[in-house]
Amino acid sequence: MLKRLTALAVGSVLLTGSAFAQETTIKFTLGWKTQGSDAAFFYAKDKGYFKEEGLNVVIDQGEGSGATVTRIMSGAWDAGFGDVNAIIQNSSTRPQDAPVMVYMMWNQPPFSIVTKNTSGIKTIKDFEGHTLGGAQGTPTTRLLPVFIQKNGLAADKIKVTNMAPNLQEPMLIKGDIDAALVFNITSYFNLVLNRQDPEKDYKWFSFGEFGLDLYSNGVMVSQKLLASNPKAVAGLVRAINKANIAVAKDQNAGMASVVAFDNLVDVPVEKRRLQYSFDKLMVSPEMKEIGVGDIKDDRMTRAIGMVVEGYDLKRVPTPKEVFSREFLPARGDRELVYTAN
Repeated sequence: MLKRLTALAVGSVLLTGSAFAQETTIKFTLGWKTQGSDAAFFYAKDKGYFKEEGLNVVIDQGEGSGATVTRIMSGAWDAGFGDVNAIIQNSSTRPQDAPVMVYMMWNQPPFSIVTKNTSGIKTIKDFEGHTLGGAQGTPTTRLLPVFIQKNGLAADKIKVTNMAPNLQEPMLIKGDIDAALVFNITSYFNLVLNRQDPEKDYKWFSFGEFGLDLYSNGVMVSQKLLASNPKAVAGLVRAINKANIAVAKDQNAGMASVVAFDNLVDVPVEKRRLQYSFDKLMVSPEMKEIGVGDIKDDRMTRAIGMVVEGYDLKRVPTPKEVFSREFLPARGDRELVYTAN
């Protein structure tokens, strides 16, 4: 009897080990430090959605949404959340290495110019004669010449001062610059953390409303993972989509998963950031038409053209090089309904 129990125990261990060995590990990098707007990734892990797909997803904090692309290209990460415009840039120069976006989340661009209501800047024409502060190399700063050209502004009348990203809001608050070239979802909450009221006391000019109808952040994967394990890519997308739809309905549940991942986050601020990501970046007429996660090819073609112009790129990537809808769940499974709660 003892021998039989021992044999059963050994068999159980072997089966468990076999099942565990079948899990595919995916190293996933966030766009930045732990934030509420990343709740879907933490929720998918916390609720076992990744595990249901046979995936062991290891989530690491990031260094910027553009850096997600270079991290994946280094081979140290398999997937991540980052900026599609950085994919376009790298796909132009290194098409064999650039990752591919497989699930678009922020289909509205966060690239914005923010100014104090007291600055005297009421319209974009008023940028002329004023000083804008920008972090060198960021999409908002790099794409400013395209913004200026598309809106018929005089470039020689707009001064741009380069500065570190963490100095933009403090210098704007002090009045050292008249406006800042920012990511709205970052700058808005930097102002909140600096005890400012970004709604009442500041004016925001979104690039998307002034001729630069660009896409932004989503889930991207390496070409290596695409080629070697498309089943894992499909599972990753299914799990994140399922979590994203759940968090849209219940942000408190999403924030519980954020805290489970990192209990040092400022919950009230990060919950507001999560809701801001739905309000400003994700929920749009296009998303309601085609479902969360997808894009429109003609819009992506125009966006690629703007990025090629802004970054002075020599080769124009095709939309298929930049985005693949091959792994998206059916349209009926991508119906996101957002309710703030």
